[in-house]
Amino acid sequence: MEKILDIITGKMQKAFADAGYEASFGRVTVSNRPDLCEYQCNGALAAAKQYKCAPIQIAKAVAEKLDAADFAMIDAVMPGFINLKLSDAFLAAYLEEMRTAPDFGVAKPGQGKVAVIDYGGANVAKPLHIGHLRPAIIGEALKRLHKFLGYETIGDIHLGDWGLQMGLIIAELQERQPDLCYFDPDYTGEYPAESPFTLTELEEIYPTASSKKSDPVFAEKAHVATFELQQGRRGYRAIWDHIMGISLPDLRRIYNALDVHYEKWLGESDADPYIPAMVEDLKARGLAVLSNGAWVVPVAEEGDKKELPPMILVKSDGSAIYATTDLATMVQRMQDWAPHKMLYVTDKRQNLHFEQVFRAAKKSGIVSAETELDHVGHGTMNGADGKPFKTRDGGVLRLEQLIGDMTDFVRSKVVENKIVDESEVESTTAKIALAALKYGDLSNQPTKDYNFDLERFAAFEGNTGPYILYTIVRIKSILARYGAWEHLPMQTPANAFAKDLMLAITKFGPTLETALKSSAPNLICAYIYELAGAVNKFYHETRILTEEDKNLQAGYISLIGLAKNILETSIHILGFSAPEKM
Repeated sequence: MEKILDIITGKMQKAFADAGYEASFGRVTVSNRPDLCEYQCNGALAAAKQYKCAPIQIAKAVAEKLDAADFAMIDAVMPGFINLKLSDAFLAAYLEEMRTAPDFGVAKPGQGKVAVIDYGGANVAKPLHIGHLRPAIIGEALKRLHKFLGYETIGDIHLGDWGLQMGLIIAELQERQPDLCYFDPDYTGEYPAESPFTLTELEEIYPTASSKKSDPVFAEKAHVATFELQQGRRGYRAIWDHIMGISLPDLRRIYNALDVHYEKWLGESDADPYIPAMVEDLKARGLAVLSNGAWVVPVAEEGDKKELPPMILVKSDGSAIYATTDLATMVQRMQDWAPHKMLYVTDKRQNLHFEQVFRAAKKSGIVSAETELDHVGHGTMNGADGKPFKTRDGGVLRLEQLIGDMTDFVRSKVVENKIVDESEVESTTAKIALAALKYGDLSNQPTKDYNFDLERFAAFEGNTGPYILYTIVRIKSILARYGAWEHLPMQTPANAFAKDLMLAITKFGPTLETALKSSAPNLICAYIYELAGAVNKFYHETRILTEEDKNLQAGYISLIGLAKNILETSIHILGFSAPEKM
């Protein structure tokens, strides 16, 4: 379905051509002065330079060529603007097409394309902390957005499961329990099915081991253990299996609580088999060169405004690093899924890393020139005071604790205000808390840092997730009292508030397309806040259920029903849902 702005632009371009001017001057934009008009065209100002005449003369000539049936107002004003208001009939017909079209007639630019969204980046054997919140929920929203716009989407968590932390755990476990069969190089039997440690113990083992990295003897043991694990030492692989078997279910549990779901739970270990052949190929083709004992891939290009260091492929000690793994992961993804697009959602401080990796991938032909590679670098979440978020004892707050704090706060409000029956408290609380947490984050531009404010995010008024949910629940209540409404046709707007709501609805598709192009879920948040505001103004200024004219009332119901469906679709893309009551 064609966007309404494109339709109006087409009509304006035809009017320019009919008036004897180039059609390209007829671009229409949404008015930045809604008190004067809904749309405007400034093309006459540019055309005046080419045609050597006054802009207002051109604007008046073009205005006369527009079809008055499509517009309630066509006004050529000084110095040469063409101001427009749509006719009620034109707007109603457009919304009726939106109402009946699949997915509201939104274009599907991703049709036939595959997009891999790399987000989450959790490290095995380490508990998730607040730093994992933003990549998880931004990545999930971007994945859902791509899917809605036609892409076949693959969300990959890209686990950190193959690095030094594994060697640290193995070394620490050996110091504690040296007699375990895993450490006997001559052991040939089956290893125990039961892990030698619990999740709680594992979460204590790693930080203890990590604190010993400054001990050269222990550090050497950890590096050797990491190397031997990666070389396939049987006992160490068995310990690795235990770590994975204990860690992954816990990670899944917390991500499920966030309504974040991955199609693939692959990690650095899955990319490891691709590294040797990839490295040898880059060496053989002269793309990797020796530099101070290390193999590097030069990625600087002519015209760079700043110096870009080469990407280290293999360190001087023969070990691979994150860049190596990320490049090998691309090899695996291209072989298995042939994606048209790969999107990486990580901390913005990794910008340089991804610039190097992307350039190396293009230069080497690991990905084609047409493959889109994008890094969505996000800022950090700070406390309400603007300082780094810490626990009372100065530690890093666990993500599970943050979710729990928000849930407890919302539950107290739900119970205090008797929002729902006791039997519905937990399910309603969970949905409101998730909306507060996710919308509070996603409403910020991804690249910006923001301050986490529990009370502000959980408020039922203002630009918050609970406010959006409350609007949806209010509409649901009206529709339930009205009765069957799903097939009621759209009617012309009965008042200015109805028209404002209809105009807001038309922005849905364009908003999603812009959010996709700029990888910015915050644009969807801004849109639904505007739409919710238009719904509430319409509700306050219009008698809906008490309207005596049944035909007029049916039009009201159809309009708010469409608004509800778009709001629900939008919050699904953002990764949360609305309760039935609030």
